[in-house]
Amino acid sequence: MRFGICTSPENSSAAKSGGWDFVEGNVQSLFRGESEHYSDDVIKSSALPVLAANCLVPAHLPIVGPEADLNVLRDYMGNVLKRAGAAGVKTLVFGSGGARKVPDGFDRHEARRQILDFSQMSADIAGRHDVTLVFEPLNRAETNIINSVQEAMTYVRELNHDNFLCLVDSYHFWLESEPLKNLEQAMRWIAHVHVADKVGRTAPGESGEPNYSPYLPLFRVLKAGKYKGDISVESKAFDLEADSPRILAFLKDLWNKA
Repeated sequence: MRFGICTSPENSSAAKSGGWDFVEGNVQSLFRGESEHYSDDVIKSSALPVLAANCLVPAHLPIVGPEADLNVLRDYMGNVLKRAGAAGVKTLVFGSGGARKVPDGFDRHEARRQILDFSQMSADIAGRHDVTLVFEPLNRAETNIINSVQEAMTYVRELNHDNFLCLVDSYHFWLESEPLKNLEQAMRWIAHVHVADKVGRTAPGESGEPNYSPYLPLFRVLKAGKYKGDISVESKAFDLEADSPRILAFLKDLWNKA
């Protein structure tokens, strides 16, 4: 199992010293989908491979609502996916709570259709560049649609596209009190994992709760489902060199026990 950290490739040397296997960057800063000017120098100079990136679409490019413009989104995603594919960044995370938030009073059936249209368009482009997109369920404090693995899977199944799958994030999963059976049923389509403690979104095992190891049953489901992807820590910032040995030891110990 490869464990990575969500951080800029500019921090990759510290991440490497801390023991991480890869970094997960930010789509908007790495690929600049709204700009004609782009350089992959930061990825090429990374001390660790950049295997994934999150924050897919900025909030000012709405996917849902009366201001959504699929043509603008197509241009943006075309740039992002072409650049990600050329740079070898294979997994892009569709969280983007602001961009996908359903405006007050807007028809939710239409919102679902808009997300499906965006996802189909993006998946088709992703397929041409050997990139996989993954839905990230976010808790209801961050957005008001796709708040569970179960809900995300309704989109994945309807799309039925190899280049648009699903992610599980332990922080959102636990905050929404989602049952493990939902993850068990989705394992065939789980292509990426984020982890952080539920309490304060701190790094795994760092929340201060005694015997805080709900990761063990989560990891057992991943192992039983033959999960072959990567695991990224997406948490509040911590000292990459000083704190990593403890955090990585915590994760690896529970993964081995699961």
